[in-house]
Amino acid sequence: MSGGTEKTAPDRSDLPGGVAATVPDRSDLPGGVAATVPDRSDLPGGVAATAPDRSDLPGGVAATAPDRPDLPGGVAATVPDRPDALYERLLAFVGRAAATAGTGKDPVNLPMIRHWCEAMGDTHPAYAGPDAVAPPTMLQAWTMGGLSGHTDRSAAYEELFALLDGAGYTSVVATDCEQEYLRPLRPGAEIGFDTVIESVSERKTTRLGTGHFVTTRTDVRADGELTGTHRFRILKYAPARPSPKAEKPRRPRPVVNRDNAGFWEGVAQHRLLIQRCGDCASPRFPWLPGCAECGSREWDTVEASGAGTVFSYVVMHHPSFPAFDPPYAVGLIELAEGVRMISNVVGVPYDKVRIGMPVRLEFQRVDEELELPVFRAGGED
Repeated sequence: MSGGTEKTAPDRSDLPGGVAATVPDRSDLPGGVAATVPDRSDLPGGVAATAPDRSDLPGGVAATAPDRPDLPGGVAATVPDRPDALYERLLAFVGRAAATAGTGKDPVNLPMIRHWCEAMGDTHPAYAGPDAVAPPTMLQAWTMGGLSGHTDRSAAYEELFALLDGAGYTSVVATDCEQEYLRPLRPGAEIGFDTVIESVSERKTTRLGTGHFVTTRTDVRADGELTGTHRFRILKYAPARPSPKAEKPRRPRPVVNRDNAGFWEGVAQHRLLIQRCGDCASPRFPWLPGCAECGSREWDTVEASGAGTVFSYVVMHHPSFPAFDPPYAVGLIELAEGVRMISNVVGVPYDKVRIGMPVRLEFQRVDEELELPVFRAGGED
């Protein structure tokens, strides 16, 4: 026997590939390939026309395909490249409504405009006064569900996300949005909207994991007239599993330059140094080459006592950066000296951090080369 083919097999070199269709089944041979499957290299990929279509399996691979780990990727060369069956099901939702005849929870109003502008630091005069209009970038704000959630989602929208969840794509992260503005929104306008599932991507692999991008398009109307369009794109994904052999990456190095080198020299000595203007004595942080109050370039430093309170904070969940272990709390700390700085809040669970919580400075070594100032909760003397 040579190459696993019986010598009694008829020589049918006139067939494509030169293989007789009556070669016996020798699944006991290396690779376990049934020889009764004719070699039809004239077909795309050289696949026999009678190969079973098992696109219902993950990746659309035929269940009878031999396991050939010796081949690149461990896949038999004759395995057909079938369409992703899940993706075909997802495509059925494209064009279906995600919300129909939705209404804003509030009309366009001046208090929301004012809060938005204060949060964004936008002082444009068009957004204040008796003839105020809403900032165009508030378009989505008038359609959001708030803490109580959405009550206008369609059955198709819920089914789409249930299908993704059931396939293991249980995590979600917003990726981007696009907005188009057609006319300004004025206080008193009643908001209505319709949302459609505009697209679902093929399966994509990202650093977060593998999943599908889902894009919805919302047409926003004011008193029945189209005023803008909002496209919102998310990634529904299965989180990637880190390699157990991979070493934990080091924390990013701070950028040290001539303007802030003195600050990092102080950190190396376990001292938190704040700049003080040499003319008006205003404290400032972060370090800058000139005073924001009087413009003077003269300055010296004072050492912070280390006492402070949490002025504001966020809890980081996504995205997950190398060398960081979410969730964790990042606080805007108001120091006793009157300046604020951003750093991690440690010593309590991330969900126990509160505005006004007293904290105290300490220095945390994150690797053999780097120490950072952090603030431990409950830091009152």
